[in-house]
Amino acid sequence: MEFQERVRDALGRAAERTRQRASGPRRTTQADLVEWARAHLSDRRIVVVSNREPYSHVHAEDGVRVVRNAGGVIVALDAVARALGGVWVAHGSGDADREVADAHGRVACPPDRPAYTLRRVWLDPVDHARYYSGLSNSALWPLCHIVYVRPSFRAEEWERYVDVNRRFAEAVLDEVGDEPAVVFIQDYHLALVAGFLRASGRDLRIAQFWHIPWPNPEVFRILPWRREVLEGLLANDLVGFHTRAHASNFLDSVAAELESRVDHGLAAIERAGHRTWVGDFPIGVDAEEIGALAGMPVSAAAERRLRFELALENSRMGLGVDRMDYTKGIPERLEALERLFERHPEWIGRFAHVQVCVPTRIELAEYRAVRDRTVDLARRINDRFPRTGGPTVHLIERNLDFFELVPLYRAADVCAVTSLHDGMNLVAKEYVAACTDLEGALLLSPFTGAARELERAYIASPFDCEAMAEAFHAALSEAAQPRRERMAALRETVLRRTVFDWAIHVLDSLVGTGLRAPAAAGREPTVH
Repeated sequence: MEFQERVRDALGRAAERTRQRASGPRRTTQADLVEWARAHLSDRRIVVVSNREPYSHVHAEDGVRVVRNAGGVIVALDAVARALGGVWVAHGSGDADREVADAHGRVACPPDRPAYTLRRVWLDPVDHARYYSGLSNSALWPLCHIVYVRPSFRAEEWERYVDVNRRFAEAVLDEVGDEPAVVFIQDYHLALVAGFLRASGRDLRIAQFWHIPWPNPEVFRILPWRREVLEGLLANDLVGFHTRAHASNFLDSVAAELESRVDHGLAAIERAGHRTWVGDFPIGVDAEEIGALAGMPVSAAAERRLRFELALENSRMGLGVDRMDYTKGIPERLEALERLFERHPEWIGRFAHVQVCVPTRIELAEYRAVRDRTVDLARRINDRFPRTGGPTVHLIERNLDFFELVPLYRAADVCAVTSLHDGMNLVAKEYVAACTDLEGALLLSPFTGAARELERAYIASPFDCEAMAEAFHAALSEAAQPRRERMAALRETVLRRTVFDWAIHVLDSLVGTGLRAPAAAGREPTVH
C-alpha cells in the first residue's frame, strides 16, 4: 500500500468506527473513552488547555461556593477530562479561586469527585483588557464571525496576547516536566501556545481545536498578524474544526499566506519540515449525563417551581440560552416572536419565552448595544402582548450553573438557537439530550454547525423574520405524535455522536498520524 493511502486509512479509522457505532444500538460512553486511552495513551500524560475553567470558586453568603461553568464546550470537555484524568490548564476567574488553590494554582476537580487536576493561570486586569477583551474578542472573534462587526487591531493588545499565550505554555510545560504528553489546546484565545510548546523541544503530541468558524482567505488576510497566527497553529500536529467548510478555509488561508506544501486531498500541510493535519470533527455532548440529570426528582421539582414562579402552568414555554453576544441572534429571535404574536394572535397570553442572557464582554460597546436592544425588545413585546401572571418575555441576565439549566431544558416546549454565525452551538444538543420524554421542539438557525447534523429540527434563518415567526408557530402547533417522532430522531443523533466519540476521533487522529514521517511517495502536494 502506498504511504499516502496508509495515511488516509489512519485518518479514517476513527471516523469509520464512529459510523459503525452509529449504525448499531450501542452508545459510546465515558468508559469507552477510558478504554481507548488505556490502549493508546498509556505512555503519555493528557493536558487540556483552555481560556475558561470548568469550575470556579466564588464567595457566597455561606462561604466559598463551587460553580460548574455552563458553557457547552466547557461542560463537554469536563466529561472528557473526567474520563482521561491528567491536567487542565485554564484561567482562574473566580473571586475565591486563589483561596482554594495551592501555591502553584492547582486544585482537584471535580470538587466532589476528583478525577483530574485544574492548574489555574492568573491574569490581571490589563491581561483581561488586552488579551481577552482586546485581541481575542475585538479582533479574532469578529474576524471569524460574519455578522458585520468590524474587528479592531491594536499593537499593544497583540503584544499582551503573545505574552499570555507564552504564560499558558509555561504552565503546561511546568505540569508535564520531562514526561511525554498529549496536549489538547482549545480555541482562538490560545493560537500561539503550540508554537511555544514546540520550541521547548519536549516530547509532545499537540492538537488544537478551533471552536468558532474560520473565515475565508479574503477575510482572514485583513488580520495584521495573520502569519504569526497561522505559524502558531501549524506548530500543532493536528488542527480541528467543527465543519469541513471551516477546515477548507483554513487550508486555503495557509496556501494564500505562507510558503508551504498544502495537500487538500490529504488535508495536510508541510512547513519547515513539520507536518500538520487538518480535519473536521463535530463535537457532541455527554448526552447520558444530561438525560440522567433531567430525570432526577430534583430537576422535576425545580421545573415545577419554575413554572409556578413564572405563572406558566397554562402557557407554553419557549427558551433561549445564550451569552449576550451579537453573534447569537437574540434580538432577531425576539423580533420573530413579536411577529409571531402579530400573525398568530391565538398565542397571545398562551405562550411565554424565557431568555437566558449570560453577561459577557460588557466592557465592549458592541456587547452593551446588543444588551440594550434585547432589553428594549423584551419591554416592547411585554407592553404590546401582556400575559396574565407574568411577562411574555422573561429575561434572566446572569451566569447559570449547568445544574440550573437542566430544569429550564425540561420545561421548554420550544428551544430556539438562532445564531447569525456559529461554530457548533451545543445548547441545541444539550436541549435535545434533556428531552428524555420527547416533549419538546428545537428551532435552529442554518448558520450553526449543529444544523448540519440535527436536520429534523425546525430550520429557519434569523435574517428572515417572517420565516422564523412561522417556524415558531409550526413548532408550537405540530401534533403530538409527529412532534415526538421528530424529537426521537434528533435524540438518536445526539446519543450516537457524543463528546466521547468526538474525543476518540480527535485523539485517535492525532496519535494515528502525528507520529508518522512526512510523505515520501505518492502525489506531490501543491507548493505555495
